Order: sequence, then C-alpha cells, then structure tokens
Amino acid sequence: MEKLKFIDFFCGAGGFSEGFHQMGFQIVYGYDNWKSAIDTFNYNFNLKCEPKNILDFKNSIEEIENLPDTELIIGSPPCVSFSSSNKSGNADKSLGVTLTETFLRIVAVKKHKPDSILKAWFMENVINSKRYLQTAYTFKDLGLSEWANKNRISPLKIAIDLYDNSAIINSADYGAFQARKRIISGEIIKKGKLVLPETSHSENGLDGKVKYLTIAKMKENFPHPFSKKSNKIVVDPQYPLKISFDQLTDHFYDTGIYEVEWKFSNYWKTNHPFMGKMSFPENENKPSRTITATQISNSRESILYRSEIDRKGDGEYRTPTIREAAIIMGFPLTYQFLGAESTKWRLVGNAVCCSVSRALAKTVIDELKLKANSPFLFNHFPQNILPIINLNTFCLKSFDNPPTKNVNSRFRRHPFKDGNLTVTLSNYDIEKNDKTYLGKWFTSIQYGNGKGFPIQKINDKYYKKLEVLISEFKGGKEFLTHINNGFLQKIGDANELQKLYELQKSSRKYTEPTELVDIVQELIAKLNIENVEVEQKNFKVFIHKEKVPVKQFFALYAINKISTIANSN
Repeated sequence: MEKLKFIDFFCGAGGFSEGFHQMGFQIVYGYDNWKSAIDTFNYNFNLKCEPKNILDFKNSIEEIENLPDTELIIGSPPCVSFSSSNKSGNADKSLGVTLTETFLRIVAVKKHKPDSILKAWFMENVINSKRYLQTAYTFKDLGLSEWANKNRISPLKIAIDLYDNSAIINSADYGAFQARKRIISGEIIKKGKLVLPETSHSENGLDGKVKYLTIAKMKENFPHPFSKKSNKIVVDPQYPLKISFDQLTDHFYDTGIYEVEWKFSNYWKTNHPFMGKMSFPENENKPSRTITATQISNSRESILYRSEIDRKGDGEYRTPTIREAAIIMGFPLTYQFLGAESTKWRLVGNAVCCSVSRALAKTVIDELKLKANSPFLFNHFPQNILPIINLNTFCLKSFDNPPTKNVNSRFRRHPFKDGNLTVTLSNYDIEKNDKTYLGKWFTSIQYGNGKGFPIQKINDKYYKKLEVLISEFKGGKEFLTHINNGFLQKIGDANELQKLYELQKSSRKYTEPTELVDIVQELIAKLNIENVEVEQKNFKVFIHKEKVPVKQFFALYAINKISTIANSN
C-alpha cells in the first residue's frame, strides 16, 4: 500500500496513531503539550516531536499553514472537562470546547485549502462532549472569515458538519477487551461523510460476529503479576507477537490495595445511595469497564480484581497492572510508557483504544480502494525496553502505611438500600450539604434513588419509640439483645468516632464508624430478618412511605442508637 501520511493532535501516548500505524499508515508528527506523552510517543514511533500547545493554532493561520500537509488528520481533544464524572459533571466545559474547536479549525483549513491532499479526518471524544459542541461550524464560527474571503469562500459556508458525521461506538464491538463508549466524528472526504467501520464482535457472537473479548480471556494463559521469574515465552493476548518473560514490562509488581480501600469501593459499587448496583470485584466474564486516566482503588469507578495469591484483608483485591490496562486499551506488549506509575496510568487511560483506530484505518483503506498491507505492523522492539523505568519488582508490598482521611472529612454511610430507602449515619447535615464534620452525628432517611427526593431527619433517642415495634417482628427480640449487649460499648463519643474515621481504623476500645454500620448490616443479614414490607398504620415511622421493608426499621433503630450515644457521651 502507498503509505498515506497522517498527523495526530492531542496524541498522548499514541493509541490513536498506533492503530493507523499497524495498518501501514505513516506517522509524520504528534502534537501534545504534555512532555511525558511526547516522550512516550517519540519512544514508540522513533520520532523527534516536541511538546506543543494546541491553542497556538487558535488564532494563528500561519501556524496552521506551516503544519505538514498529510492525507489524514486525527485527534482526540482532552475529555476531562466534558466527563460526567469530573466534579459530578459540573466542571467548566469552556476549555474542552476551545480545544475541540481549535482542532476543527485546523481540519477546516487543511480540508478547504487550494490543492488540498486531505483524504480523511477523525476525532474521538467522550459522549458528553456532543452536548457542548455545535452540530455544524461555519468558517466564521471557527474564526476563519478572513481566510475564507481570501480563498473566495463565503465565511457563512459550513466548514465542518458534525451532525451527520458523528456516531457513538463501543470499542468492544471492534475486538477490544473493554466496553468503552466514545463518540467518533470525521469524514472520508470524497464520500463527504463519516463511514463507520463494520463491527467485528458482539455480545452474543451471533450473525457472524466474534463474541466479546472478556477480562477472563485476557488473563487466560497470561502470567499474573505475582508470577516468579521465568524463561518462558509470553504470548500477546491480542496480536501475533511473542516476547520473553523478562521483556514483559510494568506487570510483575504488587498492585494490592488496603482493606479499607476495597471496602469503600465495594460499598459504593453495591450499596450506593442513588445509583445502580455494580459488580464487586469485576465480572471477569464480561469486557472490562472503561479504563480511566486515574488509577483509583476506593471508589465506585475503581477496577478491582481478586488477588491471585492467598490474602485476607489488605491485598485481598488489586487494581490492574499498567500492562493489563495497556492490553485492555489495545496496545501490544512491546509498547512502552515513560514515567512513574501514576504517569503511565494516565498515559494509558487517556489513550484512544487501538482496536478502534485500527478499524478506522481499515475503513480508509477500503473506501479509497487501496491495497492493504498485512495487518499488525509493529516497530516496537523488545530491545528498546532497557532505557525506560520498568515497574517490575517481583516483590510483595508491605501494607504498613494505611491511607487516612483529612481532618474533619465528611462521613455518610447506610447499611443497605431496600424499598428505595436508605437509613443513613452521617457526620454532617445531608439536607444542608454541610462541607465538613460539625461536631455531632446524624440519623436521616433518604427516600428514592436520586437527588431531590425527600430527606427525613431523625432526632436522637428516637430509637426508644421503636423498641416495642421491633420486638413484635420476627427476630426482633434477638436483634435488640445483640444491639444492647456489647455493640453499644463499641461506640465512642462524637469526636472519637470522627478521629477513628480519619485514621480509618478502630481502636482497642472503640469501633470505627464504617465498621459500625457494616456490623449492623451483617447482624440483620445473620438474623435472616424477613425481607417483607409492612404497612404503617397506627405508628408511622417513615413519613413519606405507606409500606416499608421490615429490616429498615431494624436499621433505623441501630443507626439512631449510634448517633444518640455518640452525641451524648
């Protein structure tokens, strides 16, 4: 195949470029303002690119015209400000819009210039970005009025149409080990439209498709991080590529996490106050969830696997290694990432999935009726590994520095969600959304699975009104006996509870509040409290519900007892 040339904006570690490179396209240059990204890009593609701020092209036509002319332009503007998870979706979107429009400005000039050789362009971003971009951009919209007039084009003519040239794709449909949904915009110039690659995989594997690749498939016949040094050959899970054991970088090190971290993750995944239930640990019979730019271990977004070695508590679960994350993103085993562990993770998580970019590259070949090379061309050789930082240690970590919370950190936890209800222990007024610990603890009831539902505040000592009612329920007397004999002595005063929460561990005398709530949950589960709803008639406890699950009465009694004792000591 005649090697079509391309340039890559916001190139990052090079995931977008890698797919095109594998299909025989020639990388001319990568543009990014992050030095670690450029260093990684240069290392893997044997280039000499320099860090560059894409905003330099925002107001300078000369800067754009000085760019090399290529048959393709690709780019993946930073998605952080567009992401729904960034500041709960309330982050400033203006920088993301500006960067994206700057990229479109570059494409517009290269596409519409006299004697243009541009044959295709593609842009990748998070789905949420579509809400903040125009469906179409005129030359005037992109600040190109003067340039358009100079080239005898009306400034009001549409330069870039996104409405008909954008589509949401799932990387799992193209053979990735993850279900990563992104929006692809672009155009095959001679077609005047975006041509989507034909999908190769599906969830059920019907209609001639291959069944989705799963985490379990990735791990199959691949050494786990705790493997001992060996002379074996390692086979790439995705590519016809083999390397020796000692050439596999960033994989043989301990990513185990503290018990307090995975317990938080478990709670937010399986017992979130207003979001759906997720698997804990990961369901390895499915493609991975999206690899994010931050390696986190104590949140709902965490990707956690059960450890391959026998551990309980600290280290019982682990995050993926950098190499596992890179495989999930579609990078070959020989691809290297430069920097410390957190930098490498960000490089991987910010990348475009290589299977997607490879599929786009094949579409260009097919639509332009080019003769394709054999797929999967690599120029990442194992001998290049030596100069970089390799995370491999072949050692187990010692869990001797447990994480702590900041002073006056907020606490909020409920034993379970049932009947769309949560009975919550907190150290701040949830309704007022206080920002820090207020010196006392609160019991409250939340109604519903989303924000904006009613909140019922429960005063201290309210539990006394529940004792007769609970004793009449099956298992109620036994529950009261457990709560009032031994459990109460584990509850410190308000400040002691806060101190233990910040330290993330119990003392010899008192129990940390997270554990207190977990004990309530475990006790109710152990007593096999009937999972039935009762109608509130003579004595209405949950004021916004007519029927309430029995075990929520038990939860309310125990949680209110915790806050009452903490505030009265």
